Amino acid sequence: MTGIREFAFTPADGVPPAVAPFAHATAAGQTLYVTGQMPTDTSGAVVGEDVAAQTDQVLANLLRVTELCGGGVADVVSVRAFLLDWDDYAAFNAAYARWFPDRLPSRTCVGTTGLAVGACVEIDWVCWRDDGWG
Repeated sequence: MTGIREFAFTPADGVPPAVAPFAHATAAGQTLYVTGQMPTDTSGAVVGEDVAAQTDQVLANLLRVTELCGGGVADVVSVRAFLLDWDDYAAFNAAYARWFPDRLPSRTCVGTTGLAVGACVEIDWVCWRDDGWG
């Protein structure tokens, strides 16, 4: 497909290892779709026991992938978040808001009955840049 580029990274790039067959991000023109991230470090270990700590790790992972593609948090236009426990919503929001001090992207937040690696949160996001990606 013309105009579509996939990005795959390794722990040596500062990105947790992929746990399934997927690209870490896919660019289509000026839009970058960053695959849902888990609260894991580059060894694949889950970081944090509560939703706030896990949210910070997930967002750090998303940002690292985005940086490797040539962007940053200012390029995020849409976020989808999945919470294992809806009672974590307030704590999730408090952690999340710290990552977007200048402009909040649009967002969907969904409660779910299970997430990979025993996580309590998973997040993906979409970015946009005038000059495209990588």
